[in-house]
Amino acid sequence: MREYFYTYLLVIFICVYDNVLVIKGYDMSNILVYSLEGKIYINLTNRCTNDCIFCLRKDKDDVCGQDMWLKSEKITSEDVIEQLNKYEDKIAKGVTFCGYGEPTMKFEVLKQVAEYIKQNYPDTFIKVNTNGHGNVINKKDILPELKGLVDEFSISLNAQNSDLYKELSQPKIDNAYESMKDFAKKAYENGFKTTLSVVSGYKDYDVDLALCEKIAKDLHAGFRNREWIENGY
Repeated sequence: MREYFYTYLLVIFICVYDNVLVIKGYDMSNILVYSLEGKIYINLTNRCTNDCIFCLRKDKDDVCGQDMWLKSEKITSEDVIEQLNKYEDKIAKGVTFCGYGEPTMKFEVLKQVAEYIKQNYPDTFIKVNTNGHGNVINKKDILPELKGLVDEFSISLNAQNSDLYKELSQPKIDNAYESMKDFAKKAYENGFKTTLSVVSGYKDYDVDLALCEKIAKDLHAGFRNREWIENGY
């Protein structure tokens, strides 16, 4: 009868991804670290200063059977590191802070986890997928504190102008578009590799890829077009 007193309910997920059958068993606590295409991703929060209309989380609770909705936002770096160490054999392939929320909302945790990775796996490439609002969120320039810890920022440009950005991203802060571009500019000035991304093909929204790529070039950033995938992973 002890099973009735278990803290967590074990669930078995069968997930077919990349032509490989994966059987996953995990409990119903927070999934802070997950693996996709052989690389490690860290899901720090479900909070975000955008509410993008094309965001995968509006239609799916999971990524390849791994529930991205956190049961609690009370997360410490120790919580993340404990889960990260279960993927020790994959850490060297790269780590990306990316989940169902904006990673810089948990800036101190992000910084502490990145420090741990660089101390123990110094050659690991660390990327942060961000909406570029980190300086506004934290009310300071966070970039100098991340030097030597983060290698690349992939920043969601989303649109060629502020009006379309507001339609697509539905930001919860003022001057969100300009703040995002300013973050990209400062990231380059601080020596980070930067990439600006857009999502094309969502309904009838006219994202001008050529103009977006020019904006990225003017900000000394790379450019990535991610075609919208209806069913996600």
